[in-house]
Amino acid sequence: MTLAKECTAWLSKRDGTVIVGHGPFVSTEEPPSEGLAFYKRDFATHEEKPWQIPETYERLDAEGFRGKYGRGAVPEIRWETPDAMPFSIVFQEIMTCIRQGQIEKTVPVVTERGTSQGSLSAGVMSAMSRQSAPLHSYGWVTEDKGFAGATPELLFSMKGLCLETMALAGTARQDDEAVFGVDEKEIREHEYVAQTLVAKLLDLGSLERQERQILRLGSIVHFLTGISVDLESAQDPKRLLRRLHPTPALGPLPRTDQTMAMLNGWRERLACPKEFGAPFGVWDHGDFEAVVAIRGLWWNGNQISLPAGCGMIEASRLVNEWRELRLKREAVKGFL
Repeated sequence: MTLAKECTAWLSKRDGTVIVGHGPFVSTEEPPSEGLAFYKRDFATHEEKPWQIPETYERLDAEGFRGKYGRGAVPEIRWETPDAMPFSIVFQEIMTCIRQGQIEKTVPVVTERGTSQGSLSAGVMSAMSRQSAPLHSYGWVTEDKGFAGATPELLFSMKGLCLETMALAGTARQDDEAVFGVDEKEIREHEYVAQTLVAKLLDLGSLERQERQILRLGSIVHFLTGISVDLESAQDPKRLLRRLHPTPALGPLPRTDQTMAMLNGWRERLACPKEFGAPFGVWDHGDFEAVVAIRGLWWNGNQISLPAGCGMIEASRLVNEWRELRLKREAVKGFL
């Protein structure tokens, strides 16, 4: 066992409770047979000890979480407009790979930079504590650095023999909802994700796929398809994490060592934070729930990163993807 530095971690769960853990954390290879642990890792690598056992933890409802941690203020932030050229070069490389049949879909990430006028940790935690369902607030923060967000995307939850997940892909402005609902490119992108998830889960038990619907999140809308499985037998969460992460909503299709290496190379060139899009979860006395760490901020001192990804397929167009990336970043700024 190793000790992680003192910090605070939290995750708001689907049942409305918020688990808040306080360090120092003990890092282990396996979750405790009894008790509670957070799951934290990078997008690209499998840490040897991803389970983080807090020294103490709290179980709050949403109102209690806001009341206790929602009083901080986010300092003024000066944002820098991202340079479109690096993304344009990556975009053209991806389109070439798609035309050559190497990939069907992948998800590059653009990161906007900012500088704050003061310490961020307390203020960002406060801002994320005020977000409500269907968003899941999450975070891992120390006194001067960390990451936190409010994600709409559940990777999966497992309670007993019941597993639930979702396909969340396709994005538009709320004002464009009517045309979004019949947009062939957005529907195709969403179906890539939904069908791949179904294929990955069919052998685990009796699967039910819900009808595609539109999820409304303030200024933006997404396509959402819920998927549930009555498991034939108990599953190891680590095995499910390897099977489901990354979904095509954040990863490549097909997902192979080669296509993952390509995506990780593009992410690195575009300076994407390592945890963006990674699973972040809580093992809670035998039950497990993990979200996808998107719609968040990463910071170190007063330097801030705000990443956003876009799903690219053959029908993608540079101007439209650049607009979508900005739309997602503006939604995160709205949290603040």
